[in-house]
Amino acid sequence: MKALIVAPAWIGDAVMAQTLFTRLHEYTPDLQLDALAPSWVAPVLRRMPEIAQVIDNPFAHGELSLSARYRMARQLLSGYQRAYVLPNSLKSALIPFFAGIPQRVGFTGEARYGLLSCRHTLNEAELPQMVERFAQLAETPGSKLPRPLPLPRLTSSAAQQSETLKGLGIQDTNKIAVFCPGAEYGPAKRWPSRHFATLADELAARGYVIWLLGSAKDKAVGDDIIRLSANPSALRNLCGITSLTQAIDLIAASSFVVCNDSGLMHVAAALDRPLVAVYGSSSPVFTPPLSARAQIISLKLDCSPCFKRECPLGHLNCLNQLTPERVLEACQNTTNTTDQREATP
Repeated sequence: MKALIVAPAWIGDAVMAQTLFTRLHEYTPDLQLDALAPSWVAPVLRRMPEIAQVIDNPFAHGELSLSARYRMARQLLSGYQRAYVLPNSLKSALIPFFAGIPQRVGFTGEARYGLLSCRHTLNEAELPQMVERFAQLAETPGSKLPRPLPLPRLTSSAAQQSETLKGLGIQDTNKIAVFCPGAEYGPAKRWPSRHFATLADELAARGYVIWLLGSAKDKAVGDDIIRLSANPSALRNLCGITSLTQAIDLIAASSFVVCNDSGLMHVAAALDRPLVAVYGSSSPVFTPPLSARAQIISLKLDCSPCFKRECPLGHLNCLNQLTPERVLEACQNTTNTTDQREATP
């Protein structure tokens, strides 16, 4: 059996989709599962043992390119018996349709009645989390979702971590805190730089080195955190310097991680690292970090979650009023719990 995943275009969504991949292998042990994915998502899929190969999806968000999609479908995607279309857009269902894949599974989404041969209807009350919605696609439409769900788990071997550290010229890996201060969605999901800087100072006083990870868009935020820190030598801004593959290995090598609600938060959870997840305008009900080692911090103000990119009230109290002291306490709880686990025979 060969099946194709049309993968999401967001890193966090791709991580959460691994639960579906695990279920599909449980139901079809001899399954070859390939993924059609944008290049920026591919590294997390390549760290999933359930995915045999990743095929580059070259089409930009909003790009229709019917003739190019048809040519790609006919040239590259023959021999698949089944396709799972994870995004809900009409465009995402075109390539499996053009490829003539007999069974095309997905939620109805943007009126995709002719493009999907096996359509699920979303019941948001029964499936409040995104991971549940992905996993539902492994089931017969209308059936109950079996629980508990398998958690996403990315791989990062000691050899891969060593290679990444060597390539970046990093030698000291003792007591490493990783900060992921960015959030692709917008400022209303980003904990303030001054709070990250204060937290970094407290951790540095306790012997930690802090690595700042993110995309090139987050470099200015990382620079700001270092500028505001009283101990800048304890911080290293790696935003925009590392590839996503390298970021995976650096997170795997860390002692613990502090993240906004972002793709790297889901990566850290899937690497089973101790994690403190800071929520502002978004909600942990829909896309929580899927790990028993994650601590979620949210002030749960009356105005949140608003799901806006920028604060509609202009004050961003959901994050400004979330103090570094509270996050530091969560970090200490995380490390204490980890130390207790490691000390237990």
